[in-house]
Amino acid sequence: MYANSKSSTSRTCRILEDAKPHAFEEVILVFLKHSKIHKRSHRDDVCRARTLYSYFAGANLTALTSVQVSGYAAQRLEAGLSHATINRELMLLSAAISHAQKTQGWELPNPIRSCLLTEPPGRVRWLSKSDAQHLIQAARRITQAPYLADFILLALHTGCRSGELFGLEWSRVDLARSIFLLEAQHTKTAQRRTVPLNNHALSALQSRLAWRDAHYPASSHVFLSPSGQPIFSVRKSFASALAAAGISDFHVHDLRHTCAAWLVTAGVPLIVVRDLLGHASITTTEIYAHLAPDNVRQALTCLE
Repeated sequence: MYANSKSSTSRTCRILEDAKPHAFEEVILVFLKHSKIHKRSHRDDVCRARTLYSYFAGANLTALTSVQVSGYAAQRLEAGLSHATINRELMLLSAAISHAQKTQGWELPNPIRSCLLTEPPGRVRWLSKSDAQHLIQAARRITQAPYLADFILLALHTGCRSGELFGLEWSRVDLARSIFLLEAQHTKTAQRRTVPLNNHALSALQSRLAWRDAHYPASSHVFLSPSGQPIFSVRKSFASALAAAGISDFHVHDLRHTCAAWLVTAGVPLIVVRDLLGHASITTTEIYAHLAPDNVRQALTCLE
């Protein structure tokens, strides 16, 4: 085992000696050009790249070590950033390195994964059916955001990410079949998904369609501002609705958590919830497993 380790170390040293130096800027630029074309999260990638630049500017990534990566993580921790935020930044660097290896053939080490920080369990905040109804009623009273109540209703009953709903177009909505389509370029995981619609979700879409037909019949987007422009955020109006409904510590993304929680507590299997919400892995869905202890209890009856 020692001999294998020694051989691996020697091989790595030879690669570093023979490889052409590639600066951080060169590697990250290649990745961001790809991200701009292929990723909906390009804007987030750019922000994280700027943060990485403040530490790695001019660094030769051909000789990147875990000591350098851990140094970056330590600096960000001292600045008060969470483990999750730091890991997302580091994973962007890892993705850039992997992309350069694959598309450019560059010999680059990638010690990132061994340096990731341990994250606490994911936050799960969700609403009761009663609180959700109060939130929707409060949203209907915000006249400057006529789309808000329908957005909340659709998010609660499809579990879609806010970006998936903001980008939804009528050409991908089939009210007759009670579905809408999310192509790979519309989803975070780059996986095509068909989203089924229950009566609540259908009602929200029918409301948006009636509003569109009355105000901007030529528009292709489902969610429009009063001026007819596609919307990209509901943060301010959502905060107003939360305050009016007396709900605290709740974010837009928690509407997705609420949908998942309602499904799990209703006895829907985790693997079905995974597919409905478009999780990349069942591991993500498992954060809701504790909401259905009766499922585990029922499984244990086979031992009696």
